[in-house]
Amino acid sequence: MAGIVGYGANVPSYRIKVEEIAKVWGDNPDSISNGLIVNEKSVPSSDEDTATIAVTAARYALARAQIDPQDIGAVYVGSESHPYAVKPTATIVAEAIGATPDMTAADLEFACKAGTAGIQATMGLVDSGMIKYGLAIGADTSQGAPGDALEYTASAGGAAYIIGDKNTIADFGTTYSYTTDTPDFYRREGQPYPSHGGRFTGDPAYFKHVFGAAKGLLEKTDTKVEDYDYAIFHQPNGKFYLRAATKLGFTPEQYKDGLLTPNVGNTYSGAVPLALSNVLDKAEPGDKIFIVSYGSGAGSDGFTLTVNDRIEEVKNLAPTTEEILSKKIYVDYAVYAKFKGKLRMA
Repeated sequence: MAGIVGYGANVPSYRIKVEEIAKVWGDNPDSISNGLIVNEKSVPSSDEDTATIAVTAARYALARAQIDPQDIGAVYVGSESHPYAVKPTATIVAEAIGATPDMTAADLEFACKAGTAGIQATMGLVDSGMIKYGLAIGADTSQGAPGDALEYTASAGGAAYIIGDKNTIADFGTTYSYTTDTPDFYRREGQPYPSHGGRFTGDPAYFKHVFGAAKGLLEKTDTKVEDYDYAIFHQPNGKFYLRAATKLGFTPEQYKDGLLTPNVGNTYSGAVPLALSNVLDKAEPGDKIFIVSYGSGAGSDGFTLTVNDRIEEVKNLAPTTEEILSKKIYVDYAVYAKFKGKLRMA
């Protein structure tokens, strides 16, 4: 199958701490942090959106891939916070990196797994021979209503992957998806904030699909959890991630590098792509990676990856995920509310 040729991540520098949000709404910050396993989250500034995040991540991916952008035959951007309701983000990205015009492009939407859906679509086009390289991006500037539990986790960030079958740094083994109609989280057209089913989003939704995809992927590949060096799962919060990883039998050594939510929040479509970029920054040739995403509505995409020798050549050609996450500027709730458009000007 196809593999990853280049990758890049991007997260806004602004952060807000859990205690700053809790102070405004009279919540207990320790209870929130311990319950969700989240300490702070990223905040997009007034001039940052899904398109700007995606463009920067794509440029980093190109730096590592070292290919001519004119060889990219498809660009897919998965997000639930595209800046335009009618106007693709993918064309903005394609133009910014110099990939136009001989290509196809589309925006994808499947809650938090639109990025991995784009990876699957790009894999198919590469494997069929229709394109030489494809670019798949998962990025979001997610929303949470004032006072809602989502305010503590909904954040911003994303990662981009150039996929091809030559000069890869990691090769896909197989992919497996598990999908049902489970309305645990939704937002109607024109509504500024999503609605969710509270605790219902856990067992009947997230865990059912993540476990279903993980077990299906293990069966399809005839592998066991101990066959993998790294494991990555969708992370709406740290608590769900840890429960999924440990219940499936993965050890902290396998899953710790994929857990970014405690210090960046839930980047939605960017969550699994960002986690994978952090793992690739640390991986060595021969390492095997187990990946399961999740998107409300609901479904999970599973992948297996094997890292190859070229990884050592490209890691330092763009900023690592840890370097990006280390750049922090803390803001208070007033600045956060202004950046997120929670304050409506006359």
